[in-house]
Amino acid sequence: MVGTVTVGLDGSPESRAAAEWAAREAKLRGLPLKIVHVWEPAPDPMAQAPLLGAETRQDWTERSEMGAPAAEGWGSIPREAAEGIRLRHPGVEVSSEQLAGHPGEVLAQAADSAELLVLGSRGLGGIGGFVVGSVGLSAVARSARPVVLVRAGEQAADEHGMDPAGVPSAAAPFRPVVLGLDTDHPDDTLIAFAFDAAARRVTSLHVVHGWFPPPYYAYGMPANPPLYEALALTHSVALAEALRPWRQKFPDIEVVEECRYGSAAQVLLDASRAASLVVVGRRTRRGPLGAHIGHVTHAVLHHCAAPVAVVPHG
Repeated sequence: MVGTVTVGLDGSPESRAAAEWAAREAKLRGLPLKIVHVWEPAPDPMAQAPLLGAETRQDWTERSEMGAPAAEGWGSIPREAAEGIRLRHPGVEVSSEQLAGHPGEVLAQAADSAELLVLGSRGLGGIGGFVVGSVGLSAVARSARPVVLVRAGEQAADEHGMDPAGVPSAAAPFRPVVLGLDTDHPDDTLIAFAFDAAARRVTSLHVVHGWFPPPYYAYGMPANPPLYEALALTHSVALAEALRPWRQKFPDIEVVEECRYGSAAQVLLDASRAASLVVVGRRTRRGPLGAHIGHVTHAVLHHCAAPVAVVPHG
């Protein structure tokens, strides 16, 4: 069965930006695009959907005042979006579907038959980054497939470099793909996704790793520059070894390795400023409180300005 790029759409600006990104990704992958709208039956569904914007709430209200049932009124959202995307992205096969249930659960289930799931999140304006609502976090934590978060206002040109006139342009080469890698547990699924994303964009891959010394080095000991140099070398060697077989599989991809002392989340966020896509992992092990995302991925999701792909792995 051919997979799809599936995008959750509710008519808000953030979900529309996600749909445009998903259409571009579908074209890169040569896959069909499926637009999914989830209607949550509830007395006051607007209070139950953190990813919905004010414009969507107004649309719901206007349709209700006209006497149309909410589900029936919202049925036009995915159809209209599909028609627009077909016009703006010729060559991409587009379908739409309306489902009922809790959005986080339904979207995670919809991703089961997809190559990846794409969702939107509100941007923080001048501060940068995302506001990831409970629906988005739930889908990320539950999905067995990669989930990409795209902020409102994301444009195709944002993922590319400058044209000869110094203006960001979708006709210019893609910016690098950035991968955050834990050298203690380098996972093939995560690394393969990042290399594939860079290959499809014909761009470089920037692999970053942040590290702190073990507690017994960090506390109660005087500053020891040679010791820190030795630890830095150990981490750099581990990063190079984890990437060695992948460099051989993708010899045409320029790989930049960056191993820095400091918070893994901060190292990733610094690198993300020049990225077309940031790739992070999520362990699929379930704790006593259920599925979780992990503190590094959680921080990147909330503060990264570039689209973020969360790849689940063992």
